[in-house]
Amino acid sequence: MNILVINCGSSSLKFQLINSDTEAVLAKGLCERIGIEGSNLVYQPTGGEKETLEAPMPTHTQAIQMVIDALINEKTGVISSLEEIGAVGHRVVHGGEKFASSTVITDEVIKAIEECSDLAPLHNPANLIGINACKELMPNVPMVAVFDTAFHQTMPDYAYLYGIPYKYYENYKVRRYGFHGTSHMFVSQRAGAVLNKPVEELKTIVCHLGNGASVTAVKYGKSVDTSMGLTPLEGVLMGTRSGDLDPAVLEFIAKKENLSLSEVMNILNKKSGLLGVSESSSDYRDITSGAANGDYKSKKAKEVFAYRVAKYIGAYTAAMNGVDCIVFTAGVGENAASARTEICEYLGYLGITVDESKNAIRGEEIVISTEDSKVKVLVIPTNEELAIARDTLALVK
Repeated sequence: MNILVINCGSSSLKFQLINSDTEAVLAKGLCERIGIEGSNLVYQPTGGEKETLEAPMPTHTQAIQMVIDALINEKTGVISSLEEIGAVGHRVVHGGEKFASSTVITDEVIKAIEECSDLAPLHNPANLIGINACKELMPNVPMVAVFDTAFHQTMPDYAYLYGIPYKYYENYKVRRYGFHGTSHMFVSQRAGAVLNKPVEELKTIVCHLGNGASVTAVKYGKSVDTSMGLTPLEGVLMGTRSGDLDPAVLEFIAKKENLSLSEVMNILNKKSGLLGVSESSSDYRDITSGAANGDYKSKKAKEVFAYRVAKYIGAYTAAMNGVDCIVFTAGVGENAASARTEICEYLGYLGITVDESKNAIRGEEIVISTEDSKVKVLVIPTNEELAIARDTLALVK
């Protein structure tokens, strides 16, 4: 069966077509600037040339139609007709407490996703737009929603509750939810396969480090704590997000700069993190280059990033009363050897030693710790699209 995986943003749409029998990617691409002048589709069949098609996409329905047209194109397409798409898997950011696993999309599910939109106002409405556009063009194709938050629904209440009046949880479901769940699930399961041990016997800490970053404690295959919270703003330092800070900072800055709460929140989400500390870039590659060239603020940004991640690893080792393996994944985690080295330098108390020759790799699946390291350290490329395809297949076959 061919499964179309859709990751829909407010003005963008990422896609992959995956053969579920071989798990091979047949084609992938991105629709950009949907509803904005200058919209285009970047499309690449596996083994073929990448091409960019510029065309008006006033809505996501037109974008989905362009994707379908590209997939069935006589020259560069990878399928002969729409009938060869057996199912569609949709990434949905927030499932609240309603969804602890992926689910077949029905009218009731769509309503429930809408009800979670106040928890993810930038993401869920966009995800719903993608779902509705696909339903319009492919009304008879089964569709599945795969939630970023679902994997973390196994957290115990003492891990997800905040130290605020309980009524805010009862009335508004204010609690830690966590994100990147599909990635954390995929990577922790893959770690078990690499180490040839059942995930049900492993205490794993997954460090998903990219422009967005989160750390998760996975105990015996289940998430028991994670660094992101009600929103993806909490946790470690990220590309443009501040991560953890004293809540009083918001009021302090607002008064000093005469800013509204929404303006301060915009600073914490879009102007902080690596970008805020370095005052130059949100891209870890730029930060690394700047630090190497003696830029003080880039050096500080790099140090704060490594320190914050290492602190979470320590906290989650305590939360699980031990750790068997630590896994690095996502853009920075998979490709930045210096980040892994700097983080692991804090972890000598765990008996961790890293083989720097192995650590020099980029984007490969490998154990980078030495043979005598008491805790195994791995690099495992994440594959959220494949995880979505697998969940979709399991529910529709």
